[in-house]
Amino acid sequence: MFVNSLSGRFLVLTTVFVMLAEVLIFVPSVARFREDYLLLRLEKSQIAALALLADDMIDNDLERELLKNAGVYNVVLRRDEMRQLMLSSPLPDMISETYDLRHSTPYELIRDAVLRLLDTEDRVIRVIGEPVRGAGLLIEVTMPTMPLRDAMVDYGLRILLLSAVISVITAVLLFLAVRGFLLKPIHRVIRHIKSYAEAPEDARRIIEPNAGVLELREAEEALQSMQTQLTGSLKQKEHLAQMGGAVAKISHDLRNILTTTQLFVDRMEGSNDPMVQRAAPKLVASMSRAVNLCESTLAFGKAEEAAPALTRIPLAGIVNEVIDGERLAAGDSDISYSEDIPAGLVLRADPEQLYRIISNIVRNARQAIVATGKEGEINIRAREDEDNWMITITDTGPGLPPKAREHLFTPFQGGVRKGGTGLGLSIAAELVRGHGGRLDLKHTDDKGTEFEICLPKGEIDLDTLSV
Repeated sequence: MFVNSLSGRFLVLTTVFVMLAEVLIFVPSVARFREDYLLLRLEKSQIAALALLADDMIDNDLERELLKNAGVYNVVLRRDEMRQLMLSSPLPDMISETYDLRHSTPYELIRDAVLRLLDTEDRVIRVIGEPVRGAGLLIEVTMPTMPLRDAMVDYGLRILLLSAVISVITAVLLFLAVRGFLLKPIHRVIRHIKSYAEAPEDARRIIEPNAGVLELREAEEALQSMQTQLTGSLKQKEHLAQMGGAVAKISHDLRNILTTTQLFVDRMEGSNDPMVQRAAPKLVASMSRAVNLCESTLAFGKAEEAAPALTRIPLAGIVNEVIDGERLAAGDSDISYSEDIPAGLVLRADPEQLYRIISNIVRNARQAIVATGKEGEINIRAREDEDNWMITITDTGPGLPPKAREHLFTPFQGGVRKGGTGLGLSIAAELVRGHGGRLDLKHTDDKGTEFEICLPKGEIDLDTLSV
């Protein structure tokens, strides 16, 4: 609907505000009109009284004509400290109000005008004022209120009609101005957004800022910057996707070749040839690392991780399962495992993904300690506060080298040990983000490393997000 559009609402608001301004002008204008009306009656009455002073022999018909022309019943003129009834006629009713225009304030004039408009009865009022041109000390008249009210209503209607015409003309002009200076540029931006959404990879659809309004110009420049960055990112992601598909195919075929080769290497381990016996373990280790690299690459390139199926789970069971698996993988390595999980600690997470998160971090710690050939310890502890669950994993390994810290959570770049892919921490960080939490490296040095998993307890509050 037109009213729900920006232009429609602007037109309605403009009309309302202009009418409101006219109403605020209307009341003082009517009060001013009433004052002028009464002063005019006093002036006409003064002229009639002066005519009587000039000729005392005015007959009754002429006196009535003078009073009718002045629009009053009686005229009292005070000259030389004498109060004299100059012209008179019978009053149809008692005097209801007396108004002294010599000392009236703007508030009193507005109040009396509003009350007169609201009063529909014809009453008799007394009006006191100062004679013009010093023709006396005071002039006083009695007059009916209905002609005054009728004149005020007629004047008010003309003012309202004029106000309505001015409001409509002003609103239309403002509407056309806003439509030309504001709405057309906004519609242009909208058209560019829709056009760009149809083919974001087409650089020709990126907007060229040309708005004359400063704020719209800034919006167009921001949109241009966003579209340029997005187009570049889409091209980069397309190239990465194509390269990833090629790498996945190569890894798949290479894994099959390596698996077959590994079968022959396993048979070579039974050879009595000393040279074969010395080379076979190294060859097996190299083949295992190659197969592991292919499998990790395939797993990472399949698709995005599924959204976590959040449920209430006891943390102790997950931690015990991880530790049991790592003890078996460690074999004869001199590594001890410990855990400090509060009894009954239950958190909300995907059990399978939480196992993978903790397992990836612990596995990296175990492999780092094994690479040193020394004994070591891995500890898992947990705590909670009002907002989060925190799981801390520490080890006594050699710490992370500076190069690894720079790309710690970047796939294929954050690897620490020789032959590592760097996918373990990358996958763990991605899974933690899927839970709405974060994975942080708290500290690392030659005495060990500490990671902290922070998982939020509450739901996200959309009202706190900025627009």
